[in-house]
Parts: sequence; C-alpha cells; structure tokens
Amino acid sequence: MDFGLKGRHAVVTGGTRGIGRAITRALLEQGASVTACHRQENAEAAALRAEFASRGASARLVRADVTREADARLLLDSARDAFGAVDVLVNNAGIISHLPLAEMAEQEWARVVDTNLGGTYRLIRASLDRLARPASIVNITSAVAKHGMPNASHYVASKAGIIGLTRALCKELGPEGIRVNAITCGIVDDTGQPNPNGEEGKRRYAAMTALGRLGEPAEIADAVLFLACDASRYVTGAVLDVDGGI
Repeated sequence: MDFGLKGRHAVVTGGTRGIGRAITRALLEQGASVTACHRQENAEAAALRAEFASRGASARLVRADVTREADARLLLDSARDAFGAVDVLVNNAGIISHLPLAEMAEQEWARVVDTNLGGTYRLIRASLDRLARPASIVNITSAVAKHGMPNASHYVASKAGIIGLTRALCKELGPEGIRVNAITCGIVDDTGQPNPNGEEGKRRYAAMTALGRLGEPAEIADAVLFLACDASRYVTGAVLDVDGGI
C-alpha cells in the first residue's frame, strides 16, 4: 500500500529496536527520509546503521538522550541539516520498570516519567521551528494508560500524560497546520527481544485480547503510516487504539 510519503522526512525516537525499528523501516519502505535516534551504542544500533548503509537508505542514526534538552535540539538540528524540514515526528522512546509504589524511590519515578513524558515534551518543543507546515506528530503511548497496570504506576502515569499532552497540543498547534495524534499500543510480541513473562505470559496476554493474539511491531508501524500521511489530514487529537481489543 502506498501511503504517499515519498520525499517526506521523518524523525523517530527510540528507532533502533522493537516498535521504533519497525516504524523506521516502514517509513523508509514508503520512500521517506528518516532520522532515527538511540540513547546508547549497542548491537541494535550498529545493526541498523549497517542496514542503512547496505540498502543505500536516505537515513541517519543519531545518538541522543531524550531526557536532555541539548540532545533533543541536537537530534532535530542534525535531521534538518541532513534532510530539511521535518514532516513527521514520531515520539517512540520510552522505558519501564516494575516496582510496587511502596518500593518506588522518587528517583525511579522521575527517571521513567522524565524519559517517557518529559522526552515527548522536549522533542516536540525542540521541533517547533524545524517542522514543515503542515506536519504530523505521532506520540506512541500504551493501552495501560487507559486500563492501568499494577507495579508500574510511574509508567502508567507517564503514558496517560502523553494522551493529555496530545490532546492539549492538537489545539495549540492545529492553527499552524501541525496535527498531533497518539497511538495506544497493546502487548506486542517482539521476537527480537527477551520476554520476561516467557511463553506462558504470552499466552495469558493473548487470551486477554479480542483477537486472541499479541500484536506485531509492523502493525503499530502501519498505524503510524496512516497518521503520518494525507489520508489522515483531518485527524488530530485522536488516540488510536492498536491493541487487538485488549
């Protein structure tokens, strides 16, 4: 399916693994130029950089930490210098840890919230004078923002905050032609990453969905393509559930 993104320029945070990697690949396959970021040098970053080179992709991988304002600006400056104004910004970078509230130190609360919600704020703010007009911002959040999850209150709060940020900024930025939408992801079976719950955990989660299976990273990427393209040109402030009916 052609989403009409050829010649567009997208920035994807957390683009080297899992959902972010699938989004990066999907945008490239649609003919977009992509600037992806990663927080640290690792095997995933090296493999993606090699993949860009082997396919002669119009792509750049930049090391940037979304918890730092200077890094957010560095990423957007690097993207603009390489491929011009940014047509699509995908805020995907995020972290999680599992702790009951009674054992959650303030430092750990701050680490998760500042990465997930704070990082989204920083990237959008840094992008304002680097975005094309019109432009599309897609914020990746989680189904637990609506449904809740025990032993991860910091993660749930940060992902719920992204929904609030999306709905506020769609109104603030809409007059400039900037659309802001969010995708709530269900449980994705990323075969490239270890699953702490094992096969039994996968089966249990799959049974919680209406479709009886876990999602795939490419299915989240397809939703990003829709929100990035002109087919969704009258869609803003939306929270699109891509969760298999969990």
